[in-house]
Amino acid sequence: MTSTLLLTDLEARRNRWCEDVATSRNLRTEQSARYRTSLVRILKHIVMPDARVLQLGCGTGEILAAVHPSRGLGIEIAPKCVQEARARNVGSPQLEFVEGDPESTVPDEEFDYVIASDLLLDCFDVDDLLTNVRKACSPSTRLVLTNYSQLWRPLLKFARALGFAKPRFGRTWFSPADLRQALARGGFEVVYDSAETLIPVAIPVVSTIANRFLAKLPFFRALCLHRVMVARLAPERAKHPMSVTVLVPARNESGNITRILNETPQMGAWTELLFVEGNSTDDTWEVLQKAVAERNDPRIRLLKQPGKGKGDAVRAGFAEAKGEILMILDADLTVPAEMLPRFYEAIHSGHAEFANGTRLVYGMDDRAMQFLNLLANHFFARAFSFVLSQPVRDTLCGTKVLTKANYQRLAQNRKYFGAFDPFGDFDLLFGAARLNFKISDIPIRYRERVYGETNISRFRHGLLLFRMLFIGALKLKFR
Repeated sequence: MTSTLLLTDLEARRNRWCEDVATSRNLRTEQSARYRTSLVRILKHIVMPDARVLQLGCGTGEILAAVHPSRGLGIEIAPKCVQEARARNVGSPQLEFVEGDPESTVPDEEFDYVIASDLLLDCFDVDDLLTNVRKACSPSTRLVLTNYSQLWRPLLKFARALGFAKPRFGRTWFSPADLRQALARGGFEVVYDSAETLIPVAIPVVSTIANRFLAKLPFFRALCLHRVMVARLAPERAKHPMSVTVLVPARNESGNITRILNETPQMGAWTELLFVEGNSTDDTWEVLQKAVAERNDPRIRLLKQPGKGKGDAVRAGFAEAKGEILMILDADLTVPAEMLPRFYEAIHSGHAEFANGTRLVYGMDDRAMQFLNLLANHFFARAFSFVLSQPVRDTLCGTKVLTKANYQRLAQNRKYFGAFDPFGDFDLLFGAARLNFKISDIPIRYRERVYGETNISRFRHGLLLFRMLFIGALKLKFR
């Protein structure tokens, strides 16, 4: 039960703070301009444009306006800040600013993002805050929190005393572990956690290098001003069986077609099997035409790939898919089709929003993967996990699964990376990381190819992987 004495003390400090803001807010805001610019850059990377955004503790509205929402609602306790936010955004009808306590004034309306930037220092009861935030969340909502590092506590106190940082009325300091536990109690799951802002003041060149690059490295992360966490509601199982499309990109795989048709299991409400033939030099197209005609099943379909590469085949197939869950199954069947139901379960249960197969857990057939390829897979798994800020043990496994709704969101934001991926794996992985989907590894049994030859060139495609690693690092990590 909350102490009346504590609440009275909080109210007194809050009233003094509001009076201070009313007389000195503009001066202090200008003095912290470099920090606010850095914070806006970080949040613009996380929050997709044209989303529905709620910001708790919105100040004078700079951040809410900067993320370009289709509907933006800011809640702020200081009346002077609310007035200024409204005046600054008078020509933006999609933005609304209301006066209220961010810990209790949360509308019963769902948003795509809920932002609580630098609010936790003034938070009286984080459990109450998160209970109220849940009212504004759907399963796809992302809660974005920024939290000051306790290491900076004396420096921030000194900066506020000199007027170089805005005043605060709160006295609450959360460690990352404290915040994770609070989120778990409130029914949230962290999907992204990053240290940000090593130097919050303007030093030409130095600030940029420190904040974009050094802040991401192991030693320097501990010295950053704050952490940014992105969380989602704890997953719940879908209420009904979901339909499935199994997409099979097939190039020079005629000897595997019968096995794919016989071994692909039925999942969920119904399962569609969609082949995308990729300009084969053998008789794959003819074999597929004959097999589809013989089966005479409307849920077994065949497309001719319009372009080249597996990535093009995946995009063409997913554009035509009818299922609620989209799966990729490589036609070489080195990932057995019988493993697919566990991918379905991961998505249907809500445990994963992007299920990624990993070949590096269980033992594999002796000739399934050459030793140098195995080493390369381990290296790229570690490198891409660092870039994606989520653990991904095997980036090159061809079996990847997500809902059609999430794929469509990913496709809408594809222009951020551009057409850089001939494989299709990283187009999906990077997009999932960019949207802060919960990525989950699903261990599979990796088998030796029994028909045909691999379409992968070890050294040529290895160079492409390094190029994609570089692109991902710039776009996701060192942005």
